[in-house]
Formats: sequence, C-alpha cells, structure tokens
Amino acid sequence: MNNKTHFTVSLLIKAMLCLCFPAYAESLEPLAPLPLTAPENSKRTALGERLFQDRRLSGQNTRSCATCHPLERGAMDGRTRAEAADGVSILRNTPTLFNVGFNFFFNWDGVVTTLEAHTEKVMLNPKVMQATWPLLLARLGADPEYQRDFGLAYPNGLTQANVVDAVTHFERSLITPNARFDRFLRGETNALSADEQQGHHLFNSLGCVACHQGINIGGNLFQKFGIFGTPKDGAKVADDGRYTVTHRERDRGVYRVPSLRNVAVTAPYFHDGRAPTLAVAVDTMAQYQLGKALPAHERDLLVLFLKTLTGEYRGKPVVRGMAEPG
Repeated sequence: MNNKTHFTVSLLIKAMLCLCFPAYAESLEPLAPLPLTAPENSKRTALGERLFQDRRLSGQNTRSCATCHPLERGAMDGRTRAEAADGVSILRNTPTLFNVGFNFFFNWDGVVTTLEAHTEKVMLNPKVMQATWPLLLARLGADPEYQRDFGLAYPNGLTQANVVDAVTHFERSLITPNARFDRFLRGETNALSADEQQGHHLFNSLGCVACHQGINIGGNLFQKFGIFGTPKDGAKVADDGRYTVTHRERDRGVYRVPSLRNVAVTAPYFHDGRAPTLAVAVDTMAQYQLGKALPAHERDLLVLFLKTLTGEYRGKPVVRGMAEPG
C-alpha cells in the first residue's frame, strides 16, 4: 500500500468512526486547517501563472485556463455546466481550482490521479482546450519571453513536460487559507458564532464528515450520487460518472466527492449543477445521501457552518463566481 492509499484509507476509517459513533467525532476532529502558505518555486510559479492566463494554450486561441477558472470569481465559471469549446458537447459543472493541489483525484469521475495528468488532459481535450503539443510548443517557442523564462526556470528550457510542470506549480499555489473555520481549528474559538459551531457539530454528528473530511474537506473519495433513491430535478442528461473510467457496474453514478472549501461562493452545485443554492444542496445531500429530511433549522445551521469555509486568496476573501448568462 503506497502512502497516498494509506492516507486515504486512514481518513476513511476515521470518518466512518465519526459517522457510526458521534462521540468519536467530538473527541477527534476529522477536519484540518489549510496551511497559511504553499511551498513554491517562484520562477516556475510565475511562469505557470502567465501560461494559465494565456489563450495561446487553446487550439483556436479563444480560451485560457482562466476562462473557466477566473481566480477573481471563485476559480470557477458559475455556470450550471461548463461551456464546451465545440459549442455542442455537454460537459459537467466546473469545479473550483482553489486548493486543487490537496485533492487525491481529479475531474468528477477521477479519471486521473495527479495534477500533472489532469492539466495535460484538459489542455489536449478537444471539448475543452483543443490543443496539440506540436501546436503549443511552436506557439510558445516563437515567443522570445517564453524562451527566455523557460530557460531560466528549467535546465532543459521549453519542453512539453516543463509546460505542464509550470502550470501545475501555479495551480498548487492556489490555496485559500484563513477561513474562519481554519482559525477556529487553530484555537481561535470566537472565530465562529454559537450557531456556526452548532452547524459544525451537526456536520460531524449527521455524517457529512464521512465523505467530506481531511484538509480539503473532501476531494479524496468517491461516492454514489443517490444512496437513498435517485435525486430528482436534475438535468436530463445521461452521465454514468466513474463507470466511464472503470467500466465496473458498481461505479455507475459514482462521482468524486468535491471539496467544500469556498462552497458558499461556488454555486451551482453537483456534477450537473442542479442545485442553485447551498440550502438546496444541503437538503439534497441529507435526503439522498443520508436518508434524512432535515428540519429547516438544522439545514440553516449547516449552511451557516459551510459559509465559514470561505478563505482568502492573496489576502482577499474569495468571492462568488459569474452568474449563468440569461
């Protein structure tokens, strides 16, 4: 068992203990604060930030990574579903890229397990960036500034692997520390109100923490969407989830559990963007994942707690993503 698998299993065991034995949740906090800073290589991170904003990374020079992940707006596009590059394909909801370096799996179906593989897959996906490596390297190589800066950041200069490495260096720097809940975990007990602390208690005791745990409050497990029945009112678009990756019947309708960090400012929710508000998302999770109909006051307490998970990027609070056009 490798270290990543061992860590995942350990988190799952602790989370299940919290679900089955509420008293355990009181004695051991299964959530952890984000670090205040992220280790980074300044030259490679700065180079990655330029690439992240550069439309030349798309096949038709029409979109950059920031098109779907605007950092000033929650690092996600705010749409029900992402806009496909071909204007025809139906994509899933765009997750935020903030704190993405703390995830163990990527995309809603967990098709890749490293951030490097995810970055390259998105760039080459004909439905997203439509790029090819010969085209990308030719474009970047024709830019004297890129030639110079890749030479300064990497011994072997501008290469396919180094383009991916630079972008992922920047993506790993996208952490949002200093959420009020993180301050609470670090001992600042007055960072949360009494109602918010009660919402935190409910989050643990109801079993939400069984899937949303660890430093990213999610991002490291898979779960079937709809354990207690099939969620209603979603978009009528066929999506088999992780089954498309594994082709195992048990993975049909299974998705990566998303991080809940900054969840209050990254609506709409779920893989198909079906939930327009946090209250609707909480009710959906309670009914179909926990088999419970929450009283309104408990739902509201959970929403209050979830709002304390909004952090800061470069010293400023993360703010809401773009609204859906029309």
